[in-house]
Amino acid sequence: MMIGWLGGAYLWVRAAHVIFMVFWMAGLFMLPRYLVHHQEGLGDPAEGPRWIKREALIRRMILTPAMVAVWVLGLMLAANVGFFDGQPGLGWLHAKLLLVLALSGYHGWAVGYSKKLAAGRPTLTPRTLRLLNEVPALAVALIVILAIVKPF
Repeated sequence: MMIGWLGGAYLWVRAAHVIFMVFWMAGLFMLPRYLVHHQEGLGDPAEGPRWIKREALIRRMILTPAMVAVWVLGLMLAANVGFFDGQPGLGWLHAKLLLVLALSGYHGWAVGYSKKLAAGRPTLTPRTLRLLNEVPALAVALIVILAIVKPF
């Protein structure tokens, strides 16, 4: 167990980080699937407003708050292990942060694409959109391996 500056709060901060990561991933698994259904329903005038509302709710209630919590708690944990002090042996954490940054970019892309769909301007084929749905699963698998195995 790494106490560092967090002291006795370390395990609570770590638990909260994992909990909010699960919430964020749940949202990142759902929103892209919503986008597929939204895009497929663009021909039905009744479907568009329903998907716009669903996408806005998931962004406001789950995705954005969870992502912010993951970043704040994660940076606290990184500081706790000496990441910002140049502590050696944290190559795994550098790689993890790079993947989390990429996942945050994906989050931003998904939010942006939902706004394109709300304006009736899809730019991707349904097949491409479905393939992009797999990005969060691949990213979280790599992130978990880095956080647990710490290979470098």
